[in-house]
Amino acid sequence: MILVDTGPFVALFDPRDGEHGRCIAFLQTIREELWTTVPVLTESFHMLGPASRGSANLRDFVLRGGVAVWPLEGPAIRRAFELMDQYADHPMDLADASLITAAEALATRRVFTLDRGDFSTYRVRRGRQHEAVEILG
Repeated sequence: MILVDTGPFVALFDPRDGEHGRCIAFLQTIREELWTTVPVLTESFHMLGPASRGSANLRDFVLRGGVAVWPLEGPAIRRAFELMDQYADHPMDLADASLITAAEALATRRVFTLDRGDFSTYRVRRGRQHEAVEILG
């Protein structure tokens, strides 16, 4: 299972994005399930523009099952807010916090992101251990 961040969605669905070709090539190599969160999708649609072709293509991708959407609700929201406080000196936005929360809940560390700077500092909690994110892409 691989979690997908905003950057790859924008690059995949906006051919003018400088990372478009690299993200398409990487996506073609993936054989595992892709997951994301509503905050990541919200950020992606905002960056693509709500009326853009890229936004329409991302909606189709989600509806066709290209990516599953993990629900950020109840205790998960609380955990995401805790992470935002924990990384306040960095700072961590809700989209990133939602992915780390999903990683903890879904027992994965694999994130398809273009944001190496932030994700290289984040840690996924496993009991008393904190493990580095495995950055893909």
